[in-house]
Amino acid sequence: MLDIVHTIISTLEEKKGEEILLMDLIKMAAFTDYFIICTGTSDRMLDALADSVILSVNEKHKIKGRIEGKSQYGWMVIDFGSILVHLFSPDQRNYYKLEDLWQDGKIILHVQ
Repeated sequence: MLDIVHTIISTLEEKKGEEILLMDLIKMAAFTDYFIICTGTSDRMLDALADSVILSVNEKHKIKGRIEGKSQYGWMVIDFGSILVHLFSPDQRNYYKLEDLWQDGKIILHVQ
């Protein structure tokens, strides 16, 4: 599973995603093991991040993700089952503050 996480984070970095955060929620949440949170600076960038992540994971790991939300709303979630990728606009990330909500989760990686 960490190989999939690595693929996702590498893809987000390549596409210039900002403030990438990997959180371990294995002992906290029954619905997922990891959150990956990333900021995109525009609707267009959020769409590009989501499309690239879906394509990379499908090509390398033969796993299809499901997107919820729309870039226009400033929050998209890509569901890979045990990995949830949250893509936020800066305003929505600041509003929802998932890092604070899940503060008991273990932060494994934080890429500025």
